[in-house]
Amino acid sequence: ESELFGHVKGSFTGATHDKMGLFEHAHGGTLFLDEIGDMPLATQAKLLRALQNQEVQRVGALNAHKVDVRVIAATNHDLRAAIAEKRFREDLFYRLSMVEIETPRLVERKEDLPLLERHFVARFSEQYGKQIRGLTHRAQIRLSRHSWPGNVRELENVIGHAAMMTMNDTIDVQDLPAYLRTTADDKEQTELAPASADPGTLQEHERVLLIHALEAAGGNQSKAARILRIGRDALRYKLKKHNLDSPDSGHASAASV
Repeated sequence: ESELFGHVKGSFTGATHDKMGLFEHAHGGTLFLDEIGDMPLATQAKLLRALQNQEVQRVGALNAHKVDVRVIAATNHDLRAAIAEKRFREDLFYRLSMVEIETPRLVERKEDLPLLERHFVARFSEQYGKQIRGLTHRAQIRLSRHSWPGNVRELENVIGHAAMMTMNDTIDVQDLPAYLRTTADDKEQTELAPASADPGTLQEHERVLLIHALEAAGGNQSKAARILRIGRDALRYKLKKHNLDSPDSGHASAASV
C-alpha cells in the first residue's frame, strides 16, 4: 500500500521519511498495475476508493491528495471466476473494466510466431554477442507445432536457450530445449518404423511405412497422410506405386476419406 499510495514519516517501523506513492508519481499520466488478480482484498478496497474519488491518502496521513491518473491493469486470472469465489471485488472489477481487452493465447495466434522469433533472436544475439541470422526451417516447424502453454514468456525462454547453445549463425532443432527436440509426431513415426536390424532397401522401407501408417489410421487415407506428414495426393501416388491401392492388396482403403 505504501508503494501505491505513499506514506508519511513515522507511520510504521522503517518509515524514516515521507514517501510519494506510485499514484502520485503517475499524476497526469498512466499507471500500469500488473497481475491485479493477486492483489489482497484490503488493498483492493483502497484502490477502489482511489479510482472512485480520484484521490489517494498516504499511509499514516490525515489528508488526501487529488490525482489524475489513467489506470491499465493486467491479469492472467479469470476475474469473473475470482469474483464468484470472493477473491476479487466485483465493484473494483467493473471500475477497472471500462475497456476490456483479452489477449489470446499464443497457440491461438501462431501467425505471430515468426515476428516474435525474429524479435527474440535479435535481442539475444545482441545480448550474447553472437551473429545469429535466425532459425532453420525445421526449427521453425518444430516451434510451430508446440502448444505453448507458457505463451510468449515460454517462447522467450526457448529462444534465449537456443541462442545461448547454438554454435552456428542459425538456430537448429538440436539447439532447442530437450522437451522441444522430440514431438508426439516423431514418436508416432518411430513406432511406425519396422523393428528390424536390416531395414532393406529404401523402397522396401517406404512400403512398410505406408502399411504401418494405414494400419495405424484404420485405413483412413487422410489420417495416414497426416501421420506420414505428406499430402493425400502424394500418399495415393505412393500407394499406387507399391500396389497398395487395390482391393486385393490386403491393405486397401477404398472407402477411406
